Amino acid sequence: MKIGYFIKKVALKGEARIESLLSQLSAGGAVIYEIRSSECVQPGTDMVLSFGGDGTFLSTAHRVAEAGLPILGINLGRMGFLAANYAEVSAESILSGRWSVEELDMLKITCYGVDIPGFWPYAVNELSLHRDTAEMLGVDVTIDGNPLPTYWGDGLLIATSAGSTAYNLSAGGPICQPSAPVRLITPVAPHNLNLRPLVVPKDAEVILRGKSRSGRMILSQDNRSYAIPCGTVVQVGTAPFPLRRVSLGKSNFIDALKSRFFWGQDVRNTVE
Repeated sequence: MKIGYFIKKVALKGEARIESLLSQLSAGGAVIYEIRSSECVQPGTDMVLSFGGDGTFLSTAHRVAEAGLPILGINLGRMGFLAANYAEVSAESILSGRWSVEELDMLKITCYGVDIPGFWPYAVNELSLHRDTAEMLGVDVTIDGNPLPTYWGDGLLIATSAGSTAYNLSAGGPICQPSAPVRLITPVAPHNLNLRPLVVPKDAEVILRGKSRSGRMILSQDNRSYAIPCGTVVQVGTAPFPLRRVSLGKSNFIDALKSRFFWGQDVRNTVE
């Protein structure tokens, strides 16, 4: 078995839990190597370990998702929704084959008429457009060629179903199962009382165009942001490859909602 691993934060290098897990895997016969960029990926790799939190998981995906490698998130961060596993209990499950791979849809992002250095045209969780000054940002949206009323406010995001519990949740968007074949269109701090989040099929063609008196806006793709001119046409579709996420044991989405977000926590549910 060949296993790559990615560590984003230099401070985690040599961390006891990481070293212990890597040592156990190596002792069990696995070939272990570090990945710093997509060029580091070795042929025959079975999975990639992402050590950190959800932000590190997203950075790992940017490096290896296009190669089709399954990613196992090891939680050394805070929330740990994508990185939901703990180093102390992972080695045995990995070596014994008690793991499965779920495939999640990703976004494909095309920006017309603008060159964005270093831009990776895919997203795991969401794409967002938001204002870069005090002026509101208006976002014109068309779905399969049908225009929606302009969204005015701080911005607008398009989330995958897997990303429904990320920025979309903070903006008041709906939560949905990660396997649901949909896209979520959610305004950020809207200045419209009559515009709300919208759920559309994943194969819908969504076109965005921002407008603001400042002439600029911020395009964010997962955990990366870029300044681009207003008026840039941004097309959002489905990536030609999925995110392959490793699950250990019987972990599931509902359990994650209850443990990470305290879903339904109510004193009436604990009193007999």
